[in-house]
Amino acid sequence: MSMAERKRRLVSDELTESALQLLALKGFDAVTIDEIVTTAGVSRRTFFRYFASKEDVVVQFLADMGAGMRADLAERPGDEPPSVALLHAVQVPLATCAAHSDRALRVVQLILRTPALLARFLERQAQWRGDLTEELAGRLGLDPGRDLYPRLAAGMALTAFDAVLQRWSNSDGAEDPAALLDQAFAVIAPALDGVEG
Repeated sequence: MSMAERKRRLVSDELTESALQLLALKGFDAVTIDEIVTTAGVSRRTFFRYFASKEDVVVQFLADMGAGMRADLAERPGDEPPSVALLHAVQVPLATCAAHSDRALRVVQLILRTPALLARFLERQAQWRGDLTEELAGRLGLDPGRDLYPRLAAGMALTAFDAVLQRWSNSDGAEDPAALLDQAFAVIAPALDGVEG
């Protein structure tokens, strides 16, 4: 990564962090772009160089979350059962949430409680399902367009992930997302590890 790319990434990360903190603290509709740029210490022009809107800040956060899932699934051992590989893949963003529990909880609650952001989150989940479907099909030597298993398995894993986020959000962080995910995968593992094809 060049020096210019590192600088762009640093500015983007600072803007994202400032925006997410403000949005989570004050609510999506209450925060202005002017407040975000003041907090981040950049100009409006700089903000619009990176993001088209407040929504796009959150969408970028979600895009990064999905990329981590696919990358982790790709790195899992090839002989690992699908339930174990998928569990590890969806644990990636939950581990990030656990590492920054208070901030992450506020961001998750912001997304789940703001209709415009929830819609974008659901759009992203559709992309994640496609990415995980392709990755899983490749691991298993299946055709993602013909075989039902990869898409169904990816969908089950993401449904478990979504259920955990909802429960964690509704409990105001009182429940452990990692433990909830383990419980969810205990329910779906027999179907994930059944006959593929």
